[in-house]
Amino acid sequence: MGMDDENKSARPRVGVVGLGAMGLGMARSLRNAGYDVGVHDLRPEAAAAFARDGGTAFASCGELAAAVDVLVGVVVNADQVESVLFGADGAAGRLRPGSVFVMCSTVDPGWSARLEGRLAESGVLYLDAPVSGGAARAAAGELTMMTSGSAAAYSVADPVLEAMSSTVYRLGDRAGLGSKVKIVNQLLAGVHIAAAAEAMALGIRSGVPAEALYEVITHSAGNSWMFENRMAHVLAGDYTPLSAVDIFVKDLGLVLDAARPERFPLPLAATAHQMFLQASASGLGTEDDSAVIKIFPGIALPEPVEA
Repeated sequence: MGMDDENKSARPRVGVVGLGAMGLGMARSLRNAGYDVGVHDLRPEAAAAFARDGGTAFASCGELAAAVDVLVGVVVNADQVESVLFGADGAAGRLRPGSVFVMCSTVDPGWSARLEGRLAESGVLYLDAPVSGGAARAAAGELTMMTSGSAAAYSVADPVLEAMSSTVYRLGDRAGLGSKVKIVNQLLAGVHIAAAAEAMALGIRSGVPAEALYEVITHSAGNSWMFENRMAHVLAGDYTPLSAVDIFVKDLGLVLDAARPERFPLPLAATAHQMFLQASASGLGTEDDSAVIKIFPGIALPEPVEA
């Protein structure tokens, strides 16, 4: 990774593990900010494609970890984070003391808090830093980051966080708080998508043209960001996964798991979870999360627009 000496002294060396829709955008935003970004992905071709436009592809998480000061993990769930850190040639054994692991996945807050302690045993700093904003905002460096961790971790990672985001919320000095806020965000996101699908399905079943319904609702008090964004996918008949149905099976499951020890009722989250589960069980798990609308019977959804 070949920054010139002046830039090396001015900013940390950075790597990204996981080049899905979000991770690729985040890596690109770092590159656009002037970083020589190291990357690793289970698909070597994805890392190589990124490196062709600038950056360095690494064959393993461990090799990448040994070359950076800040390692950003953008994988799907806690099991994948475990593999990145503690799997074969994992990052945890190769990160130097004082380096930072930035964890951007949606995970159980208690698990995230325990991970901070596990990494501290080898002197590695940790930031609990889930993100929101979608692939387009990731590529533009305009994510919202919900972070928590030690002042020492922020002192190393701050320039990297700023390059990836428009807003970095510092929610506390220990891991877990960022993930708690992300859990609340995912409760709202999942319920809003489910409600948007239900409303659109009712309108279509009632004989309202889908385009007209979308136009009216997006200019009325019933609108939400999720209605406006996800029902546009429905109008286009395009269920290419930007965020898949199965992501909300996982995330709303985490929401319900987090509330259970508190004996806290979440009736709307539970209903939305069942809707996404039904969609997944119907074979829609890898489609865009807006495909939850397909669980409603007796509606003719818009067909894809032919080029």
